[in-house]
Amino acid sequence: MPYTFCLTSYLCSMTNEKAVAEKLLQSNAVKLNVTEPFIWASGWKSPIYCDNRKVLSFPFIREFIKSEMCNVIFSEFPDAELLAGVATAGIAWGAMAADQLKLPYIYVRPKPKEHGLGNQIEGYYEQKQKTVVIEDLISTGKSSLQVVDVLRQSGLDVIGMVSIFTYGFPIAKEVFEKADVPYKSLTNYQSLISLAIEKNIVTEEQKDILLKWREDPANWKGIL
Repeated sequence: MPYTFCLTSYLCSMTNEKAVAEKLLQSNAVKLNVTEPFIWASGWKSPIYCDNRKVLSFPFIREFIKSEMCNVIFSEFPDAELLAGVATAGIAWGAMAADQLKLPYIYVRPKPKEHGLGNQIEGYYEQKQKTVVIEDLISTGKSSLQVVDVLRQSGLDVIGMVSIFTYGFPIAKEVFEKADVPYKSLTNYQSLISLAIEKNIVTEEQKDILLKWREDPANWKGIL
């Protein structure tokens, strides 16, 4: 084993998707609004917006998410030799996980610096190190896999990715399989919506709208 881990953490069950979803709702990291959709950078209209940076401001929730992430890394990618955070939202989570697991850590910029050494990867690494990428969320998977490409082109062996949240889009599953990158998420869209119904955050009617959006998010126009 390339690193050691607290026995009690190892004996814990795999990440509890509902518990993580509850923490995201408690910290207001996830907002749901079917009547006034959010606009993503891609131009998509969406009844949900997920900003896991919010979690960083809540120490006990932050600790819970960090521990769950470490459990997943330890269970699913026990051969990991290096963690790589995705700028910017994945940087903090990757650093915290690397600290707890006592693993080396790097992070990847969206593009090379335009001054200094021109680095796109920050930190020390060695060729062929088994690397796990740390993301905050996965939507279509495109930007996440661009980071994987950068790491692979730099000689690193990317063995997987861990995120806090995934929308569970079929396109993401397809592109990750094509790129041969296993990925695990602490929670997902289905678990979040189910919990929101249990807590009366959304109604059954709103549930139908939320689930319909996920079927074809690129062409969803909101409530007409």
